[in-house]
Amino acid sequence: MERKIKTAVTGFPTQDGAGVHLVRVLGHGTTSDFDPILMLDSFDSTNPDDYTAGFPMHPHRGIETISYVYKGKMQHKDSLGFEDTVGDGEVQWMTAGKGILHEEKLPASDRLLGVQLWLNLPAAKKMVPPEYRSIKNTEIKEIPFDGGYIRLLAGSYKEHTGFKSKYLPLNYYDITLNAGAEITIETEHDDSVMLFTLLSDAVISGQTVKEKTAVKLTEGNSVTIKAGTDTAKVLLVGSKTLNESIAWGGPIVMNTKEELQKAFSDLHNGTFIDK
Repeated sequence: MERKIKTAVTGFPTQDGAGVHLVRVLGHGTTSDFDPILMLDSFDSTNPDDYTAGFPMHPHRGIETISYVYKGKMQHKDSLGFEDTVGDGEVQWMTAGKGILHEEKLPASDRLLGVQLWLNLPAAKKMVPPEYRSIKNTEIKEIPFDGGYIRLLAGSYKEHTGFKSKYLPLNYYDITLNAGAEITIETEHDDSVMLFTLLSDAVISGQTVKEKTAVKLTEGNSVTIKAGTDTAKVLLVGSKTLNESIAWGGPIVMNTKEELQKAFSDLHNGTFIDK
């Protein structure tokens, strides 16, 4: 059974961090439809003034942040002592777990293009140890097909495997289609699958989807994606629906108000992270 588009979201321009211009596509109002993806921020600018202010040191708990920097660079530093830079096709994967502080700097480049996802952690895994991992280009398989190629950022595609998510299964594909080309991606019937048109419009399950739009798909075994008159780049994210309660306050996502209050109390008391 072919999947169809259930929900489409284009988002709105906003600023975050110290004044980074971005488009917030998914957020508080979309958690039910896009479960387990909590947030999707899209970055696309050729003006360094839009983003070089970066994101100063801030806390997270209860989630994983996954940043795909297709063009440009992102410099990471955290309370675990990690310092790292990803860019031009690489991924930053951070498990906040029971608590982490981190900062992200965005150096000037010809173009900053990419997305950051917030992946919810299951209730039983909210307080796992924090962890940082980058996925470099040497680890990302590029899988050709007739009319384009797939970059396997995480998970598996057919017989190919990439970086494996530790706490919640996640397939993350960067699909490039030449003008007029199409591909049918097979999926597990009950997986939670969303697509994001990173570059150019695309036809998804027979419907035209404008650039920089996230679509959640119905259940099914496959989805067909076709490029229009230009080369299209579409991100596919597949995982498992959690169907758990959400208590979300700023950079922290827990399951109950009490857990959320405890997190902010820990921040206030200096007990948020292990020292």
